Amino acid sequence: MPRKPPSKPAKPAKVPVHGPQHSHQVRIIGGSWKRTPLPVLSASGLRPTPDRVRETVFNWINHQRDANWSNARVLDLFAGSGALGFEAASRGALSVTMVDTVAPVIQQLEAIKQKLKADNVQIMRGDALAVAQSAASRGQRYDLIFLDPPYQQSFIERALPLCSNLLEEGGLVYAESGIPLEFADDATPEWMAGWEVIRADKAGMVHFHLLKRKI
Repeated sequence: MPRKPPSKPAKPAKVPVHGPQHSHQVRIIGGSWKRTPLPVLSASGLRPTPDRVRETVFNWINHQRDANWSNARVLDLFAGSGALGFEAASRGALSVTMVDTVAPVIQQLEAIKQKLKADNVQIMRGDALAVAQSAASRGQRYDLIFLDPPYQQSFIERALPLCSNLLEEGGLVYAESGIPLEFADDATPEWMAGWEVIRADKAGMVHFHLLKRKI
């Protein structure tokens, strides 16, 4: 009886070239560069703000600023993909300073800046907290500060008090975190003292907030 030829190994299942949008790229959702894709590096702690969340957040900010970006000085302390900073620049912010500590991230942000000819964007490599302290000591002030750090390293608790000395009067802080930043009066941590949460929402495990200084 003839022997059967060995069976061919099963082909591996095809994996889509383009995975979930947020894992490879996000898009600018408004302004001059609307729909422009921004690539996202596979880097530890890099977690870009999803398009849907950014749309909500920028609607909040537009409401607070009467949609006027022309005089807005913006600081993005944990820039990552640049989704927040380039979104603000696309909408006409006067200046956007992006800070990150990872060399490949900085290189990618610079490449995006060149591609967009984003003259209103400045990119700095450095420790976010050290940059914030230095800027405050030089008297620099901003109208809007983005805080979207890695969640597990207590960056929000350390960065938010520094923002008090960086904000213009009436300025706003956007903060993402793994926990809600709204506390009962008798349970408010010291680092949240003096801050008011004016808008807040949640998407999956992400809590996002718009803050201002209490009067």
